[in-house]
Amino acid sequence: MGSRVAMFSGGKDGLRAASLAWPVDILLFLVYDFPEPSPHIENVGATIAEASLIGKPIVVARLDRGKEFEETADLLRKLNADKLIAGDVFVEDHLKYMESLASEAGASLLEPLWGQDTLEILMKDLEEGYSMKVLGARTRALRRAVGEVVDRHNSEWFLSLAKSDGADPLGENGEYHTVVVNSPLHRAPLRTFNVRRISMECCDIELVAAPFNQAALGSYIRAFGTP
Repeated sequence: MGSRVAMFSGGKDGLRAASLAWPVDILLFLVYDFPEPSPHIENVGATIAEASLIGKPIVVARLDRGKEFEETADLLRKLNADKLIAGDVFVEDHLKYMESLASEAGASLLEPLWGQDTLEILMKDLEEGYSMKVLGARTRALRRAVGEVVDRHNSEWFLSLAKSDGADPLGENGEYHTVVVNSPLHRAPLRTFNVRRISMECCDIELVAAPFNQAALGSYIRAFGTP
């Protein structure tokens, strides 16, 4: 019997897709050489800490530029993947890429969010207790949310920022990126500390610390303040 592998950046869409396709055996985080900084890659430690709180093993793999497809397919075969789970919603090119990748790896693709309304997905996340820290944003108003935790208590504020930018509320076009700090799958909340804000022409990114050692939280709070 093969393994059920979920593509996982630590963000809300990947986690929601994994939850809908549960059970999951392995979470997979891929490191690409992007021309611009990636909020997820710059904060990979937070994603690994999140996976530990969900209680699932995570594989982190760096891919060589120009060889991403074949290296990912080879990795999936080594992981004995027979189900590949992803959180795409409406970007056709990415769906086709994932279909080809799953086929090459000898796995079947599960895309449980595909075709759903993005606002409805986000509101369901929040209603079910998801809390997410915004790690990065491209659009002007949404940059004000970088470093902030979004939950059901401030969702109207967050949605007003997205609306003023004309951004997709779920960020499906890459308008913003998150790490989930709490959800029904978390054994305990993920404690993250904002360390440094980087503002660039392309985007704003918050670098965060996410300690694994819960006994050392006091030291982090003294250094960075309450998360």
